[in-house]
Amino acid sequence: EIMQQEIRPLVAVDIIEQLHRQFAILSASTPVACHELRDCYGGCGCTAVRSLGVGLFPCNPIYLLWIFCSLEAASIGFVIVIDRRRDKWSAVKASLTRIAGAFPGNLQLVFVLRPSRFIQRAIADIGIKLYRDDFKMKVPIIMLNSVSDLHGYIDKSQLTRELGGTLEYGHSQWIHHRTAIENFAMTVKTTAQMLQSFGTDLAETELPNDVQCTEELLSSHMEQHNKLKDELKLAVKQGATLLTCIREPVTRSATSKLSPDELENVATVERLLAQLDETERAFDQFWSKHHLKLEQCLQLRHFEQDFREVKLALDNLMETQAVFTDIGDSVSRVEHLLKERKQLEEKGQEPLEKAQSLAVHGDQLIQNNHYAIDSIRPKCVELRRICDDFANETKKQYDILGKSLELHKQLDKASQWCEAGIYLLASQAVDKCQTQEGAETALCDIERFLETAKDHQLVNAKEFYNQFDMILTPEIKSNAQRVLQKLEDVQEMFDKRQVSLKKLAAKQTRPVQPVAPHPESSPKRASPKSTRPATLATNRRSVEMSSPPKSVSDAELSKKKNVKKSKGGIKIEVMHEASQGGSSRILVMSESEENLSTRRSHIINELIETERVYVEELQSILEGYASEMDNPDLIHLIPTALANKKEVLFGNLSEIYEFHNRIFLKELENCIENPELLGRCFLKRKEDLQIYEKYCQNKLRSEALWRQCGDSLFFQECQRKLDHKLSLDAYLLKPVQRITKYQLLLKEMLKCSKNSEGTAELEEALATVLDIIKSANDSMHQIAITGYEGDVHELGKLLLQGSFNVWTDHKKGHNKVKDLARFKPMQRHLFLYAKILLFCKKREENTDGHEKSPSYSFKNSLKMSTVGITENVKGDNKKFEIWYNGREEVYIIQAASVELKNTWVSEIRKVLTGQLEACR
Repeated sequence: EIMQQEIRPLVAVDIIEQLHRQFAILSASTPVACHELRDCYGGCGCTAVRSLGVGLFPCNPIYLLWIFCSLEAASIGFVIVIDRRRDKWSAVKASLTRIAGAFPGNLQLVFVLRPSRFIQRAIADIGIKLYRDDFKMKVPIIMLNSVSDLHGYIDKSQLTRELGGTLEYGHSQWIHHRTAIENFAMTVKTTAQMLQSFGTDLAETELPNDVQCTEELLSSHMEQHNKLKDELKLAVKQGATLLTCIREPVTRSATSKLSPDELENVATVERLLAQLDETERAFDQFWSKHHLKLEQCLQLRHFEQDFREVKLALDNLMETQAVFTDIGDSVSRVEHLLKERKQLEEKGQEPLEKAQSLAVHGDQLIQNNHYAIDSIRPKCVELRRICDDFANETKKQYDILGKSLELHKQLDKASQWCEAGIYLLASQAVDKCQTQEGAETALCDIERFLETAKDHQLVNAKEFYNQFDMILTPEIKSNAQRVLQKLEDVQEMFDKRQVSLKKLAAKQTRPVQPVAPHPESSPKRASPKSTRPATLATNRRSVEMSSPPKSVSDAELSKKKNVKKSKGGIKIEVMHEASQGGSSRILVMSESEENLSTRRSHIINELIETERVYVEELQSILEGYASEMDNPDLIHLIPTALANKKEVLFGNLSEIYEFHNRIFLKELENCIENPELLGRCFLKRKEDLQIYEKYCQNKLRSEALWRQCGDSLFFQECQRKLDHKLSLDAYLLKPVQRITKYQLLLKEMLKCSKNSEGTAELEEALATVLDIIKSANDSMHQIAITGYEGDVHELGKLLLQGSFNVWTDHKKGHNKVKDLARFKPMQRHLFLYAKILLFCKKREENTDGHEKSPSYSFKNSLKMSTVGITENVKGDNKKFEIWYNGREEVYIIQAASVELKNTWVSEIRKVLTGQLEACR
């Protein structure tokens, strides 16, 4: 009952002081206790430590009992020897009382060495008789007077030297080994608990869902595992060291043998080491499985992350591919589409390769028995499906575009063949066809030309439609019908011409009789037929060749011809001579001149319609791109390089839109009924149109930023929402194209408004627009000047800029240097301002594979207040000379043309004249 009481484990260290004072010792074979008994954890396979809980040193009996060498010996019973030779009866009584009430083992016999003093011995004899029943002992108590009496009961070999025996017993060594074994046993127990706790934590760990957390968890578990493995190594090392210490006597001397206590200690340590090794093996097996699962989890998270990135890239690629629905309406357009399709294929090569590689990686994970096979396999299938879809769609689009290219090439060849045929018919001189020989020659020319129809693979309408049925859109079909109709018309023209020529070739003509010249028929005399007036009027005519001339003899075509397309067929513009008299008939192909008022109306309508489209496009750019840059839902798609650079990308586009939307469009619409007000409209807004110069100045910065960020997901998403066929950079060119469009429309308007109301204002408006274009162009060159210490914007308006060959001559320089300078020209780009002339060196730099953008390195400057100019240097009308500071420095400048030289000389003279008048 007492043994079953659970108390904190007691170890030798807790009672080390009492052990060293030898309150109790235990012999090797027979349990012998002296003075007091103690309790210990360990020995005989016992793993529980319990206390009696009574008296002084309550744990002593159990301590010594359970470190006995075997349970079998413990069951036989204990013999206790109590040495009280130097004590009093009271001490004997106290010891017996404690033993009788607290000793848990089977006691066979108790020997008491009585006090040696006479009085105390007598008292002991009396006391033992009186209190024997009180001790409640079931074994006899033998009172001994001396050690020699003890030897009559116990052999000397079983007793230590303190009791006159010969038993070799080292108490200090025994204490040292016991404390070491108990310490090692605690280490083994603690280590096992740590491994068990760590294993429980690992088993309960949930796998993360992202790469970073998985890497952190794997690193943390690896760190804890390594730490525990170090603890295990230290524990094993500690056990091995302890085992070596216990076996040291045998190691030192081959004749030495270990005592039973030492043998038991060796067995205990070996058992603990075996337990530690078994625990480590079990832990390693568990850790191996757990570590494999963590590594597979990390592989899965990397695979999933790569899958999301590749899937996004593939989706964008497929969306871009889906936009390629245009099959082109001309050869150049189809070739451009094929080029774009090739660029898309090259662009998609990288994500497609990544997808294929990722799918192969997924297959490897599956083959390695990954625990998430059901998650990996569908992703591999999806990646391969998208790659196959892209490849199939690419092949399909290439096939369609190839068919489209073949179709348009055939249409172009057919049109060219028709034009060549019409030109052939028009070039056949009527007078030459009047003879049988001329008609046969013309007939042969036609037959040879008709044979070339097979070379151009011209087919009839039915075969044509069957061949290209898969790509015949309504627009292409309409164009094909026009070309095929033209083929039929031209063929009909040839058929009719052949009929006429065959009649002329078969016609029998009366032979011409040779007649001798009359004397009066002198070469100086005029022929009677030639005396009629022959006033020739050279006119430009346009005729629709919808049907051929009735006969070759009905017309005579002149030598000057110009063929062009018209809406209803082919127009041939010819310069011909119309005779006012005579018997010969001349075919006159003419068309009524277009009404100038109608043409002006058409130009005005085109201007206003394109202006409305222009305003709508500007609005879509500002709302679909610029405003979306502030949309919080799309901020995460905006690249870092684009942050806070909206003004750089769009420039003053919003200012341009506001001007056109609120003001200019309405004023242009007022010109519908009064076209003569168009010029005034542009002149009125001359200052407002200067906003285009600011836009053009920013264009280089905008293009550089677009090249850096144009491929971002933000622009792709905006383009998708707007359903634009072209990307943003194409729309950012609209303002530059628009200001150029104005000057073209004004030029066309001037052609229809000669000597009419508003002509002067139109001319002035055209000059204004051209000046704006020039200023914008000059400013784009000006902002590319580098190295100039001052601010070029403070130099005023840029008057002229251009590239020249320049020779220099300095009076203070060395003669050889001057001669060399005169011999070899420098390439310089000049910028002329009212106050200064800048000399720069033009440099062209590549910008990430795009077109070269020029820059101008500043080299020199001349103040216009101190320069002079000389024209036609050394008789060369392309050169002029600028001298500086009284000809101290002379610059000989050669222009590319006489006109360019004259322009610069004239402008420089204006500047110098203006300065002279200002000084006056």
